[in-house]
Amino acid sequence: MAERKRTGGITLLAILAGFAAFIAIVHTLQMLHLFPSRGPLGMFSFFTFNLAGAIIYGLLAAIYIWLTKAILDLDPAAWWFLIIISIMYLIFDVIALVGGTPIEALMPSLFVTSLILIVAVLPSTQKAFAVKQYPVE
Repeated sequence: MAERKRTGGITLLAILAGFAAFIAIVHTLQMLHLFPSRGPLGMFSFFTFNLAGAIIYGLLAAIYIWLTKAILDLDPAAWWFLIIISIMYLIFDVIALVGGTPIEALMPSLFVTSLILIVAVLPSTQKAFAVKQYPVE
């Protein structure tokens, strides 16, 4: 088996995962009212029960912190898990949007998780993680 090598795309993916963890930590603190939930980007809320949102975003933050290290270690399972967690983060953002959060408050997480998904599915990133690529017909 060929030795895998960390590329610039992998490093970018790890940095983006770190940013996603930071954003999730900020959202967690906002839900717990330990960080201002009102700001220039609007009010951040998750329907009316903030503890549930804090737990969800806290778990996302912990997972993204772990994924940052696993991505740098070129763990192929982490690549798949990063894609799944990023899709879940987008779903939670849509739920928060339905719950009354203005889209401006969600733009940082929407932008970062969208970038994570774009970089993760690039052929060079898949090759670095030794993910089998299927030809397009």
